[in-house]
Amino acid sequence: MSFNQFNLDPRLLKSVQAMDFEEPTPIQSATIPPALAGRDILGSAETGTGKTAAFLLPLLQKLINTPRTREPRALVVVPTRELALQVAEHAEQLSRNTNLRVATVYGGVGYGPQEQALRKGVDVVIATPGRLLDHLEKRNVNFMSLQVLVLDEADRMLDIGFLPDIRRIMRQVPKERQTFLFSATLQPIVALAREVTRGDAVRVEVEKTATPDTISHALYPVPEHLKFQLLKRLLEDDQMDTVLIFARTKHRADRIVRDLQRAKIQATVIHGNRSQSQREAALEAFKRGRTRVLVATDIAARGIDVEGISHVVNYDVPMQAEDYVHRIGRTGRAHAIGEAYTLVTPADERMVNRIEYVLQQKLERRKVDGIDYRTPAARIPDTEAIRRYVEANRRRPQVATAGARAR
Repeated sequence: MSFNQFNLDPRLLKSVQAMDFEEPTPIQSATIPPALAGRDILGSAETGTGKTAAFLLPLLQKLINTPRTREPRALVVVPTRELALQVAEHAEQLSRNTNLRVATVYGGVGYGPQEQALRKGVDVVIATPGRLLDHLEKRNVNFMSLQVLVLDEADRMLDIGFLPDIRRIMRQVPKERQTFLFSATLQPIVALAREVTRGDAVRVEVEKTATPDTISHALYPVPEHLKFQLLKRLLEDDQMDTVLIFARTKHRADRIVRDLQRAKIQATVIHGNRSQSQREAALEAFKRGRTRVLVATDIAARGIDVEGISHVVNYDVPMQAEDYVHRIGRTGRAHAIGEAYTLVTPADERMVNRIEYVLQQKLERRKVDGIDYRTPAARIPDTEAIRRYVEANRRRPQVATAGARAR
């Protein structure tokens, strides 16, 4: 099957060719024809499957075929700023040969440029829920002319707690519209689907919770206090040239980056406490190869599509087996070989069993030469704690005791 069979506008086909899309992915083949026919779509697809083009191409085709209005005619709502920027980049690439205008709305940056773009008039708005509601309250935009609504990674939005915001947005859009609802898995969003899609919505389930055949998995059993030592040894391998490391918390991610930098290993970090400019700079440095290692919390597990990642390292085992799949899906793209390493402590064994059950395979366990796994925790200095203690005492004013004053 080729994109020519969809009868897309020649300008869109030209953009598809420029983006080197050779043939439709399964989610695109299953979604685009009914979407072009005007049907609502309830789709199960993970990041990296071609899902973004699956909803953008029919959306853009519909806008090309209908009269332009001053108000936006399409709205794409996503859970994170990074995904908003990524979807916007795809939309701009696909619409480059048309006169359609795209605006991106997300938090962490100033309102001014976004307000100007919205007031000037745009065809497609790509937004995160919170900032979009801010602009609606300020009357910077209205959706009276909306024709297509997309809720992307809806399960993630529910996890974050965006359901009340989504419902507020739904009250601001026309009931007569076409709706695309996408989620990694459909079960968590069944109730939402009933609220936002029509009864005859086409249900598309192409991608299951499984990992690509191009990803090799390995577990590294290790005591908690030896984790960083093991990570450093792994990173000594020259084959690990582009590495995404997942940590469970923001604090842990920051500490890993500090320790890596002290070890003269180029690393940067991305998580929810970083400013938008910091997050964009970290991603750009990683994409361009200016930094070898990106450390992230699960905010980067979905929606971050960086080509050429050679290794994903789970410094901490994820809290859900499905999150393991989302994390390691960052590597092994486009038939390239990828490696997924997971550092496993004794406390993680139960979750490891769950991951193996979901993957339906037993994962290889490895050890690294040069590490004495019997080293007790007491002999491993907590360098971060020592640093904080030294800094605190350096700043603390010296107060003489009563006895000292008497002398």
